[in-house]
Amino acid sequence: MNICVIPARGGSKRIPRKNIKSFCGQPMVAYSIVSALESKIFDHIIVSTDDDEIAEVSLKYGASVPFIRPENLSDDYTTTTDVIAHALSWVQKNLGSVKFVCALYATAPFTTSEDLISAYEEISKNKDCHVVFPIVEFDFPIQRAIKLTSDGSVKMFQPNHLLTRSQDLEKAYHDAGQFYWMKSEFIGSGISPFSDIARPIKIPHYRVQDIDTKDDWIRAELMFEAMNVNNKE
Repeated sequence: MNICVIPARGGSKRIPRKNIKSFCGQPMVAYSIVSALESKIFDHIIVSTDDDEIAEVSLKYGASVPFIRPENLSDDYTTTTDVIAHALSWVQKNLGSVKFVCALYATAPFTTSEDLISAYEEISKNKDCHVVFPIVEFDFPIQRAIKLTSDGSVKMFQPNHLLTRSQDLEKAYHDAGQFYWMKSEFIGSGISPFSDIARPIKIPHYRVQDIDTKDDWIRAELMFEAMNVNNKE
């Protein structure tokens, strides 16, 4: 069995109610639910929430909400791993064994069903792979990164690359922060996903945006509208 778990608590601080706040005309969480449904690779798409309104919206868009997340897993210190482990435990006790789990963030409107399928194909065909997630290339060479010193001046982290040509520097990537496919036995193992047990899929810059602040939200909406302008014509 494959399951998708979408963590969506009600207590967002920086953007109040962001998981169901209208994003380009739909509640934010709706985009993740629809992408998961369109992929047609999940036996169950579960929204893990502590909030009745989020539960109602999630049901409307086709997800299931078979439980309300307990209070001790809904505070600012609860990790995604904690939430996914709780959901996996519930499913295994009530619905049967699970082979693969996809943790899909509620604030990932740029995730497509094709992304989810590509990542699933990668993890399902590779026996040594326990985690697959999307990555994006840094848009500036990290070898040229600078920091501010205590006296207000600047200093390079790697000054030996001051004169190195950009094309000669090794490319670097970061987690796109959208979803993680995992083998069920990996969850709760304590092993870092950023290791040789993981495989990435590459996502272009124009489909990656953290949405943690109001500025992030505005930027993400502008990006989304630009990407979908042809669909409105």
